[in-house]
Amino acid sequence: MSYRIWAAGLMSACVSLAAMPVHAQQSVADFYAGKRITVVVGSETGGGYDTNARLLSRHLGKYLPGNPQIIVQNMPGAGSIVATNYLCNVAPKDGTFLGMVQRGMLMAKLTQQNGVQFDPEKINWLGNMSSEASLVVAWHTAPQKKTQDLFTSEMVVGGAGATADTESTPRLLNATIGTKFKIIPGYKGSSSLLLSIENGELQGIADWAWPNIKSRRPDFLRDKKITLLLQNGLQKEADLPDVPLALDYAKTPEDRKVLELYYAQKNVARPLMAPPGVPADRVAALRTAFEKMSVDPEFLDDAKKSGLDVDPMNGAAVDKIMALIASTPPAIAKRLADAITPPQ
Repeated sequence: MSYRIWAAGLMSACVSLAAMPVHAQQSVADFYAGKRITVVVGSETGGGYDTNARLLSRHLGKYLPGNPQIIVQNMPGAGSIVATNYLCNVAPKDGTFLGMVQRGMLMAKLTQQNGVQFDPEKINWLGNMSSEASLVVAWHTAPQKKTQDLFTSEMVVGGAGATADTESTPRLLNATIGTKFKIIPGYKGSSSLLLSIENGELQGIADWAWPNIKSRRPDFLRDKKITLLLQNGLQKEADLPDVPLALDYAKTPEDRKVLELYYAQKNVARPLMAPPGVPADRVAALRTAFEKMSVDPEFLDDAKKSGLDVDPMNGAAVDKIMALIASTPPAIAKRLADAITPPQ
């Protein structure tokens, strides 16, 4: 082989290598080695999403190639719209920024919420920490003492953003089963809501996760500080056989379908995401790490000690629920969007 032919071949190979994306020239382990991953939480500190994210941050890194450090950054606002917009439009798309966002983000496109600057179907859903039902809860000083009182007297509850369950659930219940919730918006999250309930500013909360009630405020149950009025979910919790389901009060078959669609997202109660545009090999590594973490005895023991009832779901399972949401008939989607959209 002549020198010229050899040199031309070498130059061609160098050009081809230079044309390859930077991430393709290094392994996932090389990329993450010495790096730090930030998990952006779309709610305030101290709440369920925050607690789940901090649990994950203590364990996920050891299953990622390169063993990066993981930290948590809270970015509350508009029921996680602020955080999700940031992740999808501002944060680096290289796998160093992830999000623990509120479940309403899965339906943000379907429900056409104001301020949404992302497409949930293009997000890389990495997994889900738990599935959970929630409850309508009244403070012990509130006049609502039984379920029927929700239909006959106004109950003042707080909301933490248009897409947050604390706000969208009472709107939906008002529209589909005829409750009389009055929603006071503007709260950062569950911690500030609970403080306002204890201070007498609010009469209760229309969507509070049952596992969080049991693990984080068992004293409320023990001391009868709260009254459990209604369950938000597709079926009753085994330990709450006497608390009625909101589904059973649906006025029409269409309203029942709307409620069933809305409650389906509660199967993905604490989703973990990576922004669109993250290289596929890093998304695959993140998904694999999440699955391995989910069965790690140390992770499960830490969850128990943290008072968290985790039931992890892998990214493929979340994708199936996203596909179900995306295939919703237009009439049902419109009914849901109309029901939970704040009045202008």
